[in-house]
Amino acid sequence: MHSRNEIRFLLNGAPVALPDVSAAQTLLDFLRLNRRLTGTKEGCAEGDCGACTVLVGRLAGGVLRYEAVNACIRFLATLDGCHVVTVEHLRGPDGALHPVQQAMVEFHGSQCGFCTPGFVMSLYALWMERPEPTAGEVETAIQGNLCRCTGYAPIIRAAVAISRYGTPTADLLTRERAAVTEALTALRDGARVETGPADNRAILPADVDDFAELYAAYPQATVVAGATDVGLWVTKFFKPISPAIFIGHLEGLKRIDRDGDSLRIGAGVSYSELGPVIAEHVPHLADYWSRIAGWQVRNMGTIGGNIANGSPIGDTPPVLIAMGAEVVLRRGAERRVLPLEAFFIDYGKQDRAQGEFVEEIRLPLSQAGERHAAYKISKRRDEDISSVAAGFRVTVQDGIISDARLAFGGMAATPRRAVAAEAALVGQAWHETAFEAAAVALAGDFTPLTDWRASAEYRAAAAANLLRRFFHEQEGQAPVRLAVA
Repeated sequence: MHSRNEIRFLLNGAPVALPDVSAAQTLLDFLRLNRRLTGTKEGCAEGDCGACTVLVGRLAGGVLRYEAVNACIRFLATLDGCHVVTVEHLRGPDGALHPVQQAMVEFHGSQCGFCTPGFVMSLYALWMERPEPTAGEVETAIQGNLCRCTGYAPIIRAAVAISRYGTPTADLLTRERAAVTEALTALRDGARVETGPADNRAILPADVDDFAELYAAYPQATVVAGATDVGLWVTKFFKPISPAIFIGHLEGLKRIDRDGDSLRIGAGVSYSELGPVIAEHVPHLADYWSRIAGWQVRNMGTIGGNIANGSPIGDTPPVLIAMGAEVVLRRGAERRVLPLEAFFIDYGKQDRAQGEFVEEIRLPLSQAGERHAAYKISKRRDEDISSVAAGFRVTVQDGIISDARLAFGGMAATPRRAVAAEAALVGQAWHETAFEAAAVALAGDFTPLTDWRASAEYRAAAAANLLRRFFHEQEGQAPVRLAVA
């Protein structure tokens, strides 16, 4: 197999070739320390504040697409074959301010200016996709950006008005799109990349089969897909991750297929890539999906990664378990399928052998008689970690509940079904009393912990109230105010 030892990409349109890129080197450090592109700021170093936002362009199915990402937790090795765009690359057709920058000036969207480049880059990505965005679309685009000087109102007004100052068709990234596409296509040589020193090794497999072979041979390696979790291991905990196998570029893990009454979702599919499919085929998850982290994290984070890390507060496992999802595990050429709920054994422990990885998620679609819901309780509405997450699927036939799947996150050491509450529902008439009984039975399913996100008492009360809310919403009633103490 052909291999090379350098990472190759474009930076603001110019080619870059870097040998000996370590596994732990971040894009932010490279931009600021190596290239002195200091418009990209370091704020939180964990993907929460958005001050480090840049655009990364990559080819997907031969089409060049730019996404806003957090440079602080994006590893440099993952940029192979990409186009990195920083705020320094922005300019108007005549060399004046870019339309996004001009709008921010005119609408007073910047005071201290520290966070402004990150906002500009997020709004730039939105403007290229939505030249006339609504205020709601702007708010979603800047979920991952924090501002404590102007607040958000001036920034939202600026974003809505960007097209007064120019059009995407005249933008530099639009005008150079063909040339960039050609350059990125030429960088795709199908090679395995192995780079970095022996104690900080980065490996990019050539394809999924190559990844399977590598991981079977090096099961101790850290597998990095979107880096939204592993990135913090480096920036916050200074944890070594070598050897690291980076898989975010593997197109074979990014397939989404409709297979009869189910979806087959590659483990490398990002939240953003799956978003339109969710809206079309699983509409009850659409609002929930927009509350997973911020836009930059959704552009990087993957469905398989959220499952594989086994977090008890992961956003996707509860709702996927409720729908009866299965996970496909692969080791070398061998595959096995198991229910997603069986994948989680205990805190930090999953049913996964050495060298085995999550390759695919199979998600059944809704059937007649099923009623679905997904809920997320967190301190902030946007870009926050769940205190309690819940997914419900209840099947009703002739007014009787024939089946119930109630899954929760944040209530135990793993995402888990509430079997006692399910039993309280099955066989009962669809009525408020059945859900009241299920809410009471929930106390036998979980003994939640108290931490800085929520107390055990709050979690227990909130989870029970979600069952009550589910019934009222299904009945078309406004959610009632319920006590949580």
